[in-house]
Parts: sequence; C-alpha cells; structure tokens
Amino acid sequence: MIVAYIDGGARGNPGPAGYGVRIEDEQGGLVEEFHGFLGSATNNIAEYNGLLAALRYATGHGHRKLHIKSDSELLVKQMRGEYRVKNAGLQPLYQEAKALADGFDRVVYEHVRREQNTHADRLANLAMDEGTAASQ
Repeated sequence: MIVAYIDGGARGNPGPAGYGVRIEDEQGGLVEEFHGFLGSATNNIAEYNGLLAALRYATGHGHRKLHIKSDSELLVKQMRGEYRVKNAGLQPLYQEAKALADGFDRVVYEHVRREQNTHADRLANLAMDEGTAASQ
C-alpha cells in the first residue's frame, strides 16, 4: 500500500490556488512528489484536485491499495461518506474522486494534523508561488 499526503490551498479563497502531493512507500520512503497550479479557485477545490492527482497517479502506476492522508477534515469525511457534498462546485470533483477510488482494492482516508502534512503543504505553496509568478 502506498501513502499519499495531499494538500491544497488558495490565497484569498477564492484566489490563486494549487495542490501538492507526496507519495511514500509503506516505510515512509519518498516515491514521488508533484504539484499543480489551478488558477483562481477555493481551498476546497484545491484539496479535491490534490486528491484527484493522487488517485490518478496511483491508478497510472498500477497500485491497488492507497492510504490518503489529508489535513482537510471536510474532504476526508466527505470521501468516507460521513458528510454529504452540498457545495455544487465540489460535487463533480467528489463524483470523479469516488469513481477513481472505486477502481482500487482498498482506499483508506485519514485526517492528519497540519503539522503531519508539511511536505504536501510545501508543494501546494510552491504551486501557488510558481503559478502567481508565471502570470505576472
């Protein structure tokens, strides 16, 4: 099982937004890191884009089991089915994430404290920095 630390953020909410993903093996060794700039979006949209990027990575690399760690309690509880997705802007992202997740043997969603998600946070901020610099 691989572990994906995911994060997303927006400066202004909505504002310049990005996501970051850190993939680790079961022993905590780095497998891959990546990030993406989203233009103007909300924090929650950025969080879901981080999740989608992690799910696509795992699918594309043939992984069957995935442990998602996120500091977004909303995303984790929505993906676990504990909260409904009421926001119309999040519903298509949620549906896409659920469809991708259904292709795995097992996906575990874990809410972690922000301090345990510093690598993904750094990558999300890097995406926002690079995207903002490119548009100036």
